[in-house]
Amino acid sequence: MKNAVTFISAVLAVLSISACVPVVAAGAGAEVGVGAASEGGIKGDFTDKAIYIRITDLWTKSSLKMYSGLTLDVTEGRVLVAGTVPNADMRVEAVRLAWQVGGVRQVINEIRVEDGGGVGGYMTDTWVSGNIKTRMLLDKYVQSINYNIDCVNGTVYIMGVAEDQKEMDTVLDIARNTKYVKNVVSYARLRGETPQGLLPPTNGETEKPLAPHG
Repeated sequence: MKNAVTFISAVLAVLSISACVPVVAAGAGAEVGVGAASEGGIKGDFTDKAIYIRITDLWTKSSLKMYSGLTLDVTEGRVLVAGTVPNADMRVEAVRLAWQVGGVRQVINEIRVEDGGGVGGYMTDTWVSGNIKTRMLLDKYVQSINYNIDCVNGTVYIMGVAEDQKEMDTVLDIARNTKYVKNVVSYARLRGETPQGLLPPTNGETEKPLAPHG
């Protein structure tokens, strides 16, 4: 009996040591820690999972049709949203909610709308969105990758993160001075602001909540 106990203890000790040994990449000579195989590493992987869970939770609370109709992929803070929703308003809301989550660096919108609202209106809205995106891309004061632009029936929705007030004002001016635009609603926030629906930081810093403005 004593020998059996000793043998089991030895096996457990070996297993414990093995669990701590890094995995060796075959042919590369490089050692990669278990769980750090992804490009972002362990910390990045956990952050992406947290973003995924938070966005999914917000979608579920907003609309079950939104949640069931969309797919989500998060890699290093870049969020890819795809799928189909019943109308353009739900598309705007889905992207807006994705931008509400801390750690999101970019939202790639591949959402299709079942009810396009007519070919003429859809083509005009598409032209408006494309024109604004192009002008943002060409403006040296704007980091266009940090924004999503969506146009629904002449109303432009701006979502994303501005580096400073100057960039925010530039983006708003571009949108407001685009042909066929009837109204501009901005859900963009300054870097350091707390998005709606999120708790403020716990490190003592003061951040003001974000409200939509146009």
